Amino acid sequence: MSSEDLPRLIYLHGFKSSPQSQKVTELREWLEREALPIELVVPELGFAPDEAIARVSRNIETAAGRPCGLMGSSLGGYYASALGARYNLRSVLINPAVAPYRLLRRYIGVQENLYTGERFEVEEAHMDQLQAMDPSELARPERFLVCLQTGDETLDYREAVHRYRHSPKWIQPGGDHRFQGFPRILPAALAFLKLLPGRRY
Repeated sequence: MSSEDLPRLIYLHGFKSSPQSQKVTELREWLEREALPIELVVPELGFAPDEAIARVSRNIETAAGRPCGLMGSSLGGYYASALGARYNLRSVLINPAVAPYRLLRRYIGVQENLYTGERFEVEEAHMDQLQAMDPSELARPERFLVCLQTGDETLDYREAVHRYRHSPKWIQPGGDHRFQGFPRILPAALAFLKLLPGRRY
């Protein structure tokens, strides 16, 4: 089976992160170890929100006709929420940012990617872009699985509990923003995304 026939899983990384992040590495290794017939796509999002959304939208649209699901962490979780609502896709949100247009204002200015060392500039206009894509109340909240750890030192998990109050949630005590033990949630996440109908994990 060619990659063009496989279900597509699109992973969206967070702010100052990249496709080289630890969670992406763990996800890729887990899929290979389980020998799952899934095409993993991890776009380099950069930071400009409108460009990131356009990039991921292309990856969604080119998967037309086959199963497709989203998984996003932190800012990537916010993007996954917006795009999941737009395209009616099942999505798994990992310690998602709820209102990044407020959270990231303190980062306006030149920043550096933690994995690549690339420098980029966060602008006030980017906050406007983020706010404009906020999906507000989700029409189908049951299609979003929210995975949270209460020890997240960057985001207050209670904001996500309230924001996604009508969505299924997996809340783990302790942990951190990186989401400790990430591979342990992957069987449930893939089952939720229904990328492999009939597969029992």
